[in-house]
Order: sequence, then C-alpha cells, then structure tokens
Amino acid sequence: MRSLFFCIILVVAVAATDSNPDATSIFNGEGCENDQLFQTRIRPQIQQLASNVQRIIDHVMSANESGRTYRQLAEFVDRFGSRLTGTKNLEDSIDYMIDLLKQEGHDNVHGEPVQVPKWTRGNEWARMIKPRDKKLNILGLGYSEGTNGQTIEAPIVVVRNFTELEQKAGLIPGKIVVYNFKYESYGKQAIYRHSGASRAAKFGAVAAMIRSLTPFSIDSPHTGMQSYDVNVTKIPAISITTEDADLFQRFSDRNEEVIVQIYSENHNEKDKGISRNTVSDVRGEKYPNEIVLVSGHIDSWDVGQGASDDGAGAFISWRALSVIKKLGLRPKRTLRSVLWTGEEFGLIGVYDYIKKHRNELKDYVIAMESDIGTFTPRGITYSGKNSTSQCTLWEILQLMHPINATTLTISTEGSDVQAFYENGVPISSLDTANDKYFYFHHTQGDTMTVEHPDDLDKCQALWTSVSYALAMLDDRLSR
Repeated sequence: MRSLFFCIILVVAVAATDSNPDATSIFNGEGCENDQLFQTRIRPQIQQLASNVQRIIDHVMSANESGRTYRQLAEFVDRFGSRLTGTKNLEDSIDYMIDLLKQEGHDNVHGEPVQVPKWTRGNEWARMIKPRDKKLNILGLGYSEGTNGQTIEAPIVVVRNFTELEQKAGLIPGKIVVYNFKYESYGKQAIYRHSGASRAAKFGAVAAMIRSLTPFSIDSPHTGMQSYDVNVTKIPAISITTEDADLFQRFSDRNEEVIVQIYSENHNEKDKGISRNTVSDVRGEKYPNEIVLVSGHIDSWDVGQGASDDGAGAFISWRALSVIKKLGLRPKRTLRSVLWTGEEFGLIGVYDYIKKHRNELKDYVIAMESDIGTFTPRGITYSGKNSTSQCTLWEILQLMHPINATTLTISTEGSDVQAFYENGVPISSLDTANDKYFYFHHTQGDTMTVEHPDDLDKCQALWTSVSYALAMLDDRLSR
C-alpha cells in the first residue's frame, strides 16, 4: 500500500501545481472598500508596514546585496549537484544547510528525521532495432524496477490514451506499450507517468515507455515519479523524448512494425534510509506560537543539478529569514523556514512533518511554498476563500509596485503545502512568469543556467516582504 499511497498523493500534488483557468481567479480588491474589519483594523496596519517593506525591497535590490541569492544558490548547487532522496549527497547538503543557517543567525535550527526510500538509477539504455537502428534517449522513472540483468526485446504498441490502451488490449501481451498522449498541461497528463506502467502491465505488457511531460523538447527525456499498483507485475517504466514518441506514432500510423530493446539496472533497495526536513525560525516577539511558514524542497532528481527544482525555491525561503535578521526587523509571529526532503518521491518529508506537528497546525497562519520556478515574479497565489483575508493579501501586494509583482491569484496551487491545505491551513505559492518551467523540469537541463540573478532578487524581495507582513499583523488571516 505504500507505493499506492505515494501515487495518490503525488497525483493530487501535480494537479494542484497545474495552472487550470477554471480553478483560479485574479483578485483585484473587489468588495474591500465595504469590508469594515479590513478598512478599520487591517489596512491601517499594512500601511504602517510600508516603510519596512520598502526597506526590504531596497536592501535586496541594492548594489551591495543584489545577486546574493543567486551566488549562494550557485555555490550550493556547484558543490553538491543533484540531491536524490536516500543518498549520502543529499544528507551532506542538509548538513551544509544546517551549518549555514546557524551561521546566518537563525533560531531553532535543526533537522527533523524522516524515513525515506532508496531507489538507485543504474546503467540504462534503449535502442530501436527495427525498422532501423536508432539510439533512444531515455530516463527510468522513480520507483521503476529494471530488467533483471536481461535485455528486453519486443515490438511496441502505441496508444494515445488509456481508452486506446483498453481497445488494443488484445495486442499488448508480450509487447512494450508506448504512451504518446497530447500534452495539454503537466497536471492533466501526469497520470500517464504515474500509473502508465501498471495499467499496461495489467494487459501483459513487458515494459512501458512514456512520452516526457513537457511542451517543448530538444530530444531531452524528463524523469519523475511513478508508482506500481498492488498485485500488478512491476514492469520497467521509462521516459522517452517527445521526438521519439512522435516517431513511434508515425510508424504505428503506417502499420510498420517497430522493435525496441531496453536494458535497465534501476532498482528499489529493501532497506529504508533516514533523511531530514531542515527547520529554522525567526522567533516572534508577540505571538511566538503562531507560525508563518515559508518553504521549498531541498531534494532533487539525479539528473540536472536541482537548481530550479527546487534549489531556488528553498533558497529564497530560508534567505527571507536572513534578510529580516540582517535588517533588524522583529516580527510579531514566528517566521519558519522548512526545506522539505523527499518531495520528488511522494511528498514524504512534508507528510512526516504534518504527522509530528499536527497538534500545532491550528496556530499556522499560512504555509507558503516556492516550487514552480523563480522567473520574473507576478505576485502570489492564495487558497483562502475568506474575503477579508483576500483583501489583506491584496493590500500587501500593492506594496510590491516597485518590482511590479502585485497580482493575487486565488488558487490552491502547491505541492508540499497541499498537506497543510488538507488540514485546514491556508496555502500560498510564488507566482512567476514560468511558461518555460517545464522545458527544464526533471531533465539534465535543470542547472544554474535556468536561473537569472535579477529575477531571483525580485522573487527574494517579494517572498521576504509578504512573509514579513503576515508575521506583523495583529489580526491573523481568517480561515
């Protein structure tokens, strides 16, 4: 049931990160003029914060400080590279962060142990050998088993969706199923990556090859997590490029037989490992038990460098506390940074945190997360339906005019923070011009080249300012 559980929660997470126009709306301050609580109590408090918010923006964007988030992220990424859950390299990077956060003067710096799986990507390759010879660029999917030391050689059956899979059920035994879906969005098509192998195995497939989840490709496969259903043969689950998926489709449309070879040493280890969520605070002076949480995940896939997903999101989160410390600002509530572990293998770290801190969740004002890119910021998202709380965040964002990041989108977007939303805590995500995020997501291309120092500074200024303001208001956000 463990694998099934992870599959379910990850489907929820990626669906939440997808920008679905039907599930979002822009809030432009409608009704705020008639909201007495907002007008008489909250708005004046926000106006009083304007000078300190401007101090934050000026500091982050100043000549002496500009580029600091980028430089510190680059030093971290260059030193550790990718940080796969269950590896020593991830734990070494967490040790580094704990030491750094102590040096930065954060309060309550510690790691909270989390049991995590160990999955290893071994040697893997694939070739098309008929109707011609062609090397295929592939990446095994997380939790996928390998080929048990053998080379699988079999014809392929191409399907566009699960309905077509069922229609071709009689052709599938002993074959390799290729999923060549039409990409609309990450959230809508992620189900093929998550459960494609298990669904193909039910009809007797020997392996599954899944089109990469991306709107753009330069022959680059995208990895990610998949899970096996209970009591289904665990066949290899392989990500292929969009170019090869389309090639297979054209051969299939012409009724030409295609034979593919697959070899994979990928495997799940029996023993579990121990990782850690990395926690640090700036303790609140008036309401220390109330928490404004900012977060990102420190683990990454083993391809690329984990700079965009999610090194940058993690760094603007912990650095928000450092900026507030450096400016000598004293928030009324506790600001907490958490760098989640095990996100890529099914939100493991955050669910462990929720379990351990469940009795405290009533005191969490908001759970904020940056895990959808740190491109030019537009504003933030917010899940809350309370009109006064929406007005509060909208008013705070009006202080972001100097960096042109004033948009409040009502949305439940988020991955790790979905665990908080399920437990009644309002959530927020950084909103950026991230149209190209899934070009690099889970690929070898996720490197520091994706990041831009000026964009990171603006994201830093926004993230720090919003979290600081929410930690300063005497009236907490209503749920």
